[in-house]
Amino acid sequence: MIRLVDGYFRLLKFLVVLCLATMVVLVFGNVVLRYGFNSGITISEELSRWCFVWLTFTGAIIAMRSHSHLGMDSVVSRLPVLGKKFCYVLSHVIMLVCVVLFATGSWEQTVINIGNAAPATGLSSGFYYGTGIFFSISAFGILLYDLWWMLSGRLQDSELIQVKESQEELDHDKLDQYQHEMESEMKKSNPSPDGAKK
Repeated sequence: MIRLVDGYFRLLKFLVVLCLATMVVLVFGNVVLRYGFNSGITISEELSRWCFVWLTFTGAIIAMRSHSHLGMDSVVSRLPVLGKKFCYVLSHVIMLVCVVLFATGSWEQTVINIGNAAPATGLSSGFYYGTGIFFSISAFGILLYDLWWMLSGRLQDSELIQVKESQEELDHDKLDQYQHEMESEMKKSNPSPDGAKK
């Protein structure tokens, strides 16, 4: 199951890269063609906008899983453990409700626009609004899993605050996690001499 989830998030990262690369090629290519050859890519603006929307929501899912979203923890960090747990549960319940509302609205917009063709690409506009459904399903699963992890007592007290106040703090945490993973890999690949003797 863990491999399946990791594979899904690797696929999402690939989708982000693909959207970003498509945007760069379309926008840069269109600028070059327009100013250099008095021509252009007809679908450039529309497809770039769609890629940007998909990139934004896909990136939000990836950031949600790794708890990389920025936020304010100045109040919650000063609460006792019980207060932090209460705020954790409350915030996750509120986010779950918001995701359900967002999914409902996205579904309605997708159904309304599924028969409407975009003017430049001719693709269904439902594909554009479908990003909300895609985001909502993934975000709901992540939030539900995090909430269950906390209620089952598996979440450590240090993990009760899952937002970072600054990008520097986020980068520092990622560096610590990377160093920890590298040390674990080194221990696996190079067993200790004492262990080798035994």
